[in-house]
Amino acid sequence: MQRNIFLVIILTCLFTIQSSTAVAGHIKKRKVKKLFKHSVILNDHFTGFALYDLDNKQMIYERNADKYFTPASNTKLFTFYTCLKMLGDSIPALRYVIRHDSLIFWGTGDPSLLHSGLKGTKAYNFLKNSHKRLFFSSGNYANAFYGDGWAWDDYSGYYQAEITELPLEDNVALIYADKSGALQMKPAFLKKYLTCDSSYRPNNFRIKRDFLSNAFVYPAARPPKNFRQEIPWKTSTSLTLALLQDTLKEIITEIHLPLPNDAATIYDAVADTVYRHMLQPSDNFIAEQLLLVCSSAKYNTLNVDSVINYSKTHFLNDLPDAPQWVDGSGLSRRNLFTPRSVVILLNKILDEVKDETLLHSLMPAGGVAGTIKTAYKTDNGQPFVWAKTGSLSNTYNQSGYLVTRKGKRLAFSFMNNNFTKPSREVRDEMARIMTFIHEKY
Repeated sequence: MQRNIFLVIILTCLFTIQSSTAVAGHIKKRKVKKLFKHSVILNDHFTGFALYDLDNKQMIYERNADKYFTPASNTKLFTFYTCLKMLGDSIPALRYVIRHDSLIFWGTGDPSLLHSGLKGTKAYNFLKNSHKRLFFSSGNYANAFYGDGWAWDDYSGYYQAEITELPLEDNVALIYADKSGALQMKPAFLKKYLTCDSSYRPNNFRIKRDFLSNAFVYPAARPPKNFRQEIPWKTSTSLTLALLQDTLKEIITEIHLPLPNDAATIYDAVADTVYRHMLQPSDNFIAEQLLLVCSSAKYNTLNVDSVINYSKTHFLNDLPDAPQWVDGSGLSRRNLFTPRSVVILLNKILDEVKDETLLHSLMPAGGVAGTIKTAYKTDNGQPFVWAKTGSLSNTYNQSGYLVTRKGKRLAFSFMNNNFTKPSREVRDEMARIMTFIHEKY
């Protein structure tokens, strides 16, 4: 009898311990649902949300998770995953062959060549030190200078650089005022296209570029102290070669040859460094060019459509909802993804990277780095959310990873479309909800 009583006590204790452990780690769906139900900010527009348990491989809560949303720069997560599957540890910078005294090279779309942040110099040094006659074979890029569905009237925005097979220095001109107040340009080669136009009278001192050419004009006024503006230049093969010749101090002749099977490859920037520069500040230029690099690696041609279709067929065919995906950066409103597909993609990314610490270091980190640095506060100095943002007019999204105080590992996709209030209000409400989930579970 005493033995039976003792056994009951032991079983009761074990049940109590297991139950308390389960409660400690359990996220109550109804409480998360209540956060959305009573949110004044989130109930006047189209909101989607998916919260996924990475350890138990199951969805916790969904709100319009099967509906398609404009993802904006959440699209870069699809580009990131495709690169993880198709590229190695370093980014291919150039393809080339040597024929007698000549070096013939082809572009791969690599964004790092003389990039302001990536500082890619291996390809540059290879060309500089080859002591060969240099020939660039152009025409390997199959698409337009803008992505499908891009807004043409954003042509002068720093975030909408044109896409090319051999990009240089971000494909963006920097105009700035020096210490004496005089305007300078980088690359300096472009300064000859910068002129004063007394008929141009903007409300604030701004540089304007002609839509179809590299005619840059400024108003007849003194620029403000520390003036700085970035404007994409109008790309062309002739300008690319002129800029490269001006830097290399070598003559480069344009030719048109098919890429031979025996072409060698020069690798430049470390892939993880490039991905970090794409994800944390949400760099559209890098994202677009990386898809060309993937196409070059797979097909020896630079075709965005081909690599997107390949990725959808071979890497993304198990998503719950087929993505409508048209560019690398998310500038196009023709991209459409569902929140539940994005959280499955996040799970696939984690499986591919395999190192959670490394993955978190590549992503924007709440309170610490990137586009959510000011959106969240840290928890005793430690970030708890790592997420890719996506913003366009009337659109603000976050998709990424969250770790709760009790150690639960979550993936989430939080999408907001078609709101008219300031994006900051939506962003702050999203941060409030994600911080609540972190603190309570």
